[in-house]
Amino acid sequence: MQKMLTLISNVYRLGNASKNVGARMVLSTRFFTDFTPQASFDIKKCELHRLEAGPSETAVLTREQGLQYYRTMQTMRRMELKADQLYKQKIIRGFCHLYDGQEACAMGIEAGINPTDHLITAYRAHGYTFTRGVSVREIMAELTGRRGGVAKGKGGSMHMYAKHFYGGNGIVGAQCVCLQVPLGAGVALACQYQGNNQVCVALYGDGAANQGQIFESFNMAALWKLPCIFICENNKFGMGTSVERSSASTDYFKRGDYIPGIKVDGMDVLCVREAIKFAADYCRAGKGPIVMELETYRYHGHSMSDPGVSYRSREEIQEVRSKSDPITMLKERMLSNNMASVEEIKEIDVDIRKVIEDAAQFAISDPEPPLDELCNHIFANDLPMEVRGTNPWVKLKSVS
Repeated sequence: MQKMLTLISNVYRLGNASKNVGARMVLSTRFFTDFTPQASFDIKKCELHRLEAGPSETAVLTREQGLQYYRTMQTMRRMELKADQLYKQKIIRGFCHLYDGQEACAMGIEAGINPTDHLITAYRAHGYTFTRGVSVREIMAELTGRRGGVAKGKGGSMHMYAKHFYGGNGIVGAQCVCLQVPLGAGVALACQYQGNNQVCVALYGDGAANQGQIFESFNMAALWKLPCIFICENNKFGMGTSVERSSASTDYFKRGDYIPGIKVDGMDVLCVREAIKFAADYCRAGKGPIVMELETYRYHGHSMSDPGVSYRSREEIQEVRSKSDPITMLKERMLSNNMASVEEIKEIDVDIRKVIEDAAQFAISDPEPPLDELCNHIFANDLPMEVRGTNPWVKLKSVS
């Protein structure tokens, strides 16, 4: 029996390295029977607002889940570090907001909801694009503006979409950074109208938390009891301004006032998962919306144009890395509870690096979208070019 298990562990691999669905069985010199199949962990208690009881203070993690979470978060981390490198080489241009440090938020949310549930976020969206099912290859190609990108090279860093994922929304024209909150409430209204028992997760940052349309969305969602989870990813800084300097009240989970709220350790994937499960169950029960604050931290600056150390010290960043890094925390839990081996983790890391490098090479070599396609996907129907604004400009130029 042990020989059979060893053979299986050396031959079969489950899942796709560029997807987040399913944990892959990796090569190991140890038998599966040597590992702990699952373990329970005490997690940090959430702070509550207008709730008598909150999420569980213990979380059960299976070996398969742990390997899946680790692979997904490490892939997000390596993808962002590669994006940093390509940006500095001027291969990626324009705006680029990286997500490294906040991986437990995206992974925990995805682990706590269903694939058929809905999610919308702001421009720090690479990690959510990946957890929503888009490959690293398509994300990297979108960052470099290539035809093989998830938005065919025409969306860039801030405009990526997938099934049940509505972006990636940037500060464009008359829009604002928290446009996704009223849109998320609208998606939740559609879920309620269709009676499909789905919820919508609408994310925004602490920098957007003081915008008026957020409170308007809260009000409507509470009146109509919409199945919406409003989540503030509090990474401590809105651009280069600390939360203490920008907000009279930094208890973002209480901002809904009449809406229940939860404050969660956003650096612990298990804390986030249990909180999201609780919030999703609350919404599905017809109780209305819930506000959640994920206390997290970003390692990079606001965007690639921001070094991130003019308003905070390198020592501060390093302290967070050393004490509460989400990936390190999960890895140490698994290793200390005999749920994985060091060799297993190393092999996953090597495999992820290969996936990232292959995706980067594709993102560099894939052709850009042809010029005659730049006006496509703007209108719902196929309008003639003069309606799209090409010929009128030519006429105006000739007149002048």
